[in-house]
Amino acid sequence: MHLVDWLIVAAFVIWIVYDGSKRVKDSQHLEGYFLASRSIPWWAAGLSVMATQLSAITMIGTTGQGYTDGMRFIQFYFGLPIAMILLSVTLVPFFYRSGVYTAYEYLERRFDAKTRSLTSFLFLVSRGMAVGAAVSAPAVVLSLVLDWNLTATSLAITMPAVVYTMVGGVQAVTWTDVKVMALVVFGLFAIIAAAVLGLPDGVSAADGLAAAAATGRMRAFDFSFDLTNQYTFWSGMIAAVFLFCSYFGTDQSQVQRYLTARSEDEARHSLLMSAYWKIPLQVVVLVLGILVFAFYIFTPPPLLFSSVAEQRLRSGPAAAQYAELESQHTTALAVRRQAALEVAAARDADDPARLSAAQEAMRQSEAGVQSVWTSARTLVRESGGDAAFTDVNYIIPTFILTQLPIGLVGLLIVAIIMAATDTIAGELNSLATATVIDFYRRWFKREATDTHYLNVSKAATGLWGLFACAVARGNPIARMKTPRIEP
Repeated sequence: MHLVDWLIVAAFVIWIVYDGSKRVKDSQHLEGYFLASRSIPWWAAGLSVMATQLSAITMIGTTGQGYTDGMRFIQFYFGLPIAMILLSVTLVPFFYRSGVYTAYEYLERRFDAKTRSLTSFLFLVSRGMAVGAAVSAPAVVLSLVLDWNLTATSLAITMPAVVYTMVGGVQAVTWTDVKVMALVVFGLFAIIAAAVLGLPDGVSAADGLAAAAATGRMRAFDFSFDLTNQYTFWSGMIAAVFLFCSYFGTDQSQVQRYLTARSEDEARHSLLMSAYWKIPLQVVVLVLGILVFAFYIFTPPPLLFSSVAEQRLRSGPAAAQYAELESQHTTALAVRRQAALEVAAARDADDPARLSAAQEAMRQSEAGVQSVWTSARTLVRESGGDAAFTDVNYIIPTFILTQLPIGLVGLLIVAIIMAATDTIAGELNSLATATVIDFYRRWFKREATDTHYLNVSKAATGLWGLFACAVARGNPIARMKTPRIEP
């Protein structure tokens, strides 16, 4: 990256941490630190809920999935509005009226302390590991793309979140969520604009989308009952409803967000915000990936988007095999480009028979490109011993670094970093809340001042941050996998 991009990254990270650290209103007592004294506007709480999900995994992995697989993933979210409506009329008023700090406090009232502690412990273990994965996925990609040490990248992602979460509590997390949400959405549309404006003269975005549609990438509905198919209308409308109800209804990282709202009605509205906007936002994410695919139809992409894997093959014993694959790739790309141009010409001529033949040729040419790409990835796995390698997570970072102007590159890299940091901050805050409320105050020190509990909470936030870095650093396999589900 250019020096200007590095300065932008540094300036934004410093500003986010500084501004988040100033959010200390009402954070001198326990309810203010964990629940913002129930003073957060519904729209801010709603954006916080959405920002926790809109992680770096979304910007790196889900956009890459749009590139390779198209719109199918959107079906996973079809059940989200149903789940949000169910929760808004059941659990949201129930939790809000109960005056609890965590979703697990009520279990002691209904059952006993052991049930509460076991459930909270399971949350701590699962969410603590999930935070490590949330650090690991972007950290490994950015460490290779930016040529950073993996430990340094993990710390760069995690430490800003630890600092402002320790100082400002949930207020700092929520208002940082709002800023990062705006930055990430701007970044998504900036990449879309770059992909569209980067198309060669005479080729429109509609031409690119028509070529993508011929490969099946614009298909958003699959009504089949194939149990081996992960994303169908039925999995989104049935299975996903249960997943979303459990995640948003019982996971402390989400429950805590709407408990900060000013009233019960505002708590409902904050949760329903995801029902209104999550699907359109996810459509934008996937369309971004499709438009980048369209861009690379007319501008030849590298055979491997991971420059590290590519360099290893070029200089290793498999160099001759890789050179042969590159030659095949160049030929396959030329055939695909010509097929895409024919699809555009057939559309312009309004000739159904010609269009049908052109679409079939586009599908066949895309299969040829995918075959070569698959062979290259297989070669990486066989020559490098990394059986989990996939190239998908490097598509969007490579596009950002090679196709965007100076300044915008830095802005988008900081959007990826802060998206990861932002998700981690929300998780750390919820982990600290459960640690202090469900365990420390319940079992170890039932009577103490708020100052004492706040100090323990800040220490717990720091320890969970270090735990996340350790999990990320010790989990190199997860780095290459494209995460599919968010929550």
